[in-house]
Amino acid sequence: MAWGAFSAASAAALAATGRFMFPNVLNEPPQQFKVGLPSDFGVGVDERFKESNGVWIVRTNDDIVHRASGFYVLNTTCTHLGCTPNFLAAELKFKCPCHGSGFRPTGINFEGPAPRPLERNRIVLAEDGQILIDKSRKFQYELGQWIDPEAFLRI
Repeated sequence: MAWGAFSAASAAALAATGRFMFPNVLNEPPQQFKVGLPSDFGVGVDERFKESNGVWIVRTNDDIVHRASGFYVLNTTCTHLGCTPNFLAAELKFKCPCHGSGFRPTGINFEGPAPRPLERNRIVLAEDGQILIDKSRKFQYELGQWIDPEAFLRI
């Protein structure tokens, strides 16, 4: 009986030590990152950061909210159930493969079950002139947040 208790206590101590040595750590991309100079981007949707950082960078000549030329960042998470839509360049839309939600390049939803537009993320110019994205700051169209100066980078 004593050996059984000793063995159980030793196993518990070893498990706790192992848990301490190997904590749960999420290897997620940084929330703030630079993507390059404004001159590195052409007009339209840029998909270079979709997989690595979960954003599309869009350069436009006439933003629907700010009525100006510049950039905005769309989060790649569908507002229906969190899947990742694909950009269909020939159709000029984002299409979610899970349940068929469709979003215009502006991020506005127009088909399928998505209840609201895609979210924008903070976009500003860093001191070195590069575009800085901050995914920790989100802007929702339906809350009137796309008018925030940090939701759109005028060029």
